[in-house]
Amino acid sequence: MTNPAMKRFLVMYQIPAAQMDEWQKTDPKSREASEAKLRGEWQAWTAAHAKVIVDMNAGGKTKRVNSLGVWPARNDIVICSTIEAESHEAAAKIFASHPHLQIPQAMIDIMELRPMTGM
Repeated sequence: MTNPAMKRFLVMYQIPAAQMDEWQKTDPKSREASEAKLRGEWQAWTAAHAKVIVDMNAGGKTKRVNSLGVWPARNDIVICSTIEAESHEAAAKIFASHPHLQIPQAMIDIMELRPMTGM
């Protein structure tokens, strides 16, 4: 159950698409070992911060919609989650030592979610 006194934040874990393409060229055995290590660190981080995580989802194929139609697209978001924290600053501090940041050029954006009124 979520805490109504806490603010919600959308967390977007990003890796530039070109970086992901380069990573796929890495020797498979080396890549698998690195991915297994990082996966373990992610699991430990997630377990340690479970009380603030509302949900977490892996990114998939993207469709972009504009006035001309629907198009296949690509972006840098690989995972997104929703968390709860007292403030934007507190939310950002939670991710200061996140294992995702070990990946070259990786970044994490944290955006406050606010209720839409009048819709």
